[in-house]
Amino acid sequence: MILRLTRFARRILVAVAYSFGGAVVTLVIVGVVYLEARPELDVWHLADLDEEFTETSGVDSFSDYLALEDRLFAQLHAQVYAKVPASGQRSINRYDGNSLSDPESWSPNWNRSFELTAATPKAGVLLLHGMSDSPYSLRALGEALNAAGATVVGMRLPGHGTAPSGLVEVTWQDMAAAVRLAMRHLATQVAERPLYIVGYSTGAALAVNYALATLDDGALPKVARMILLSPAIGVSSAAAFAVWQGRLGHLLGLEKLAWTSILPEYDPYKYGSFAVNAGDVVYRLTLHIQNRLDELGGRGKLAAFPPVLAFSSVVDATVSTPALVRNLFDRLPQGGHELVLFDINRMAEMEPIMTSDPSAAVQALLDNPLRPFALGVVTNENASSRQLVVRSAGPGDATLTETPLGLAWPPDLYSLAHVALPFAPDDPIYGGQALRTGRSVHLGQLALRGERGVLQIPAADMLRLRWNPFFPYVEARALAFTGLGGE
Repeated sequence: MILRLTRFARRILVAVAYSFGGAVVTLVIVGVVYLEARPELDVWHLADLDEEFTETSGVDSFSDYLALEDRLFAQLHAQVYAKVPASGQRSINRYDGNSLSDPESWSPNWNRSFELTAATPKAGVLLLHGMSDSPYSLRALGEALNAAGATVVGMRLPGHGTAPSGLVEVTWQDMAAAVRLAMRHLATQVAERPLYIVGYSTGAALAVNYALATLDDGALPKVARMILLSPAIGVSSAAAFAVWQGRLGHLLGLEKLAWTSILPEYDPYKYGSFAVNAGDVVYRLTLHIQNRLDELGGRGKLAAFPPVLAFSSVVDATVSTPALVRNLFDRLPQGGHELVLFDINRMAEMEPIMTSDPSAAVQALLDNPLRPFALGVVTNENASSRQLVVRSAGPGDATLTETPLGLAWPPDLYSLAHVALPFAPDDPIYGGQALRTGRSVHLGQLALRGERGVLQIPAADMLRLRWNPFFPYVEARALAFTGLGGE
């Protein structure tokens, strides 16, 4: 009897296993069919730009990096611009030399690395942009820091500023090698003056990674302080599985599976399409940072980590603000670190239709007696006013200091967004208050209206805030934090 039951149980288990396996195979097939039904790949998705910098390029100076970049952009013209078919020659295709989105219609082309020198530099500043982004994103902050006396390098990270295909093979180690090269260059330019890093999104993660490396490697130039915007320190663990989509595509010879999204390239300084590998790069970089924090913390070395000033929106669809606190700020000993959070517009009365209200999490941070960092919350002075104050408290301090900012929420905005923080309201491309001059694309107020499902560009992307109405506050704090300006 027992033997018959055991055999029956085995049959049930085998049947369940076959059913589960069949369901998985079916889901995979359906997923592949869906992904393959997306728009066809264009030349900018497929170009093999092998003049790109990698960790093993043998390039060890900034001047050589720029020379390699010259060859890379010549290759971009030969393999992409020159091969755009007639159907792709449109007024908002960045790879059409006659379009409104052509980045080379501006001088300089801010997709490329740049250096803003100071005759007698007070400091050196390295700017590190985000994933799928370009040096343009930190241009405004870089110009302000340069005007205050700093020599500034805006580094084009490998895989960026050219064609989206650059994101298919790039690694975080390639990017980290470029950061080391740029920091060595800056150190030679400013002698014994302090070195700062301003990092945006993935650039912020690369800044943290570099600072951690200096704690173990005395040959690397030290960072005096770091400013982080929308830092990508915590991302979803689902990114660990997304890379298998690309691997399956490689196995089956289906090139579309290497892409999370395939969109038109209408933005002159940011890719519309996003490669699966790019998300995996950010995930692996953040995982490496956590391992390094564990290792260095265990050896008591984190006390030497440079002071950090970070800015983040309490709502961020790209990175996790709670993970930023949990994975970085809570792990650093007290050392002059400060996190500034931009609250939602409390006068907009959006709470009833929000998926979740971040106020409880913010209040918990303020009330935490063990908080090892200073915290500032930029919010409405009260629920009936658009005027802003910053409510701040020192490490572990629940006593709030309230300071008026002299800024206010624009009436039609309910929050900041991940992509908004580095851009001034009058930014000529992304600003919502920019003067529309010249023949160029303006994306700060892009909101085309019509029927849903018609456009390739998602409505959510068009409505996402691209500029920061509180940029003057960020700029002033950055200048003060680096000692290049007053409070």
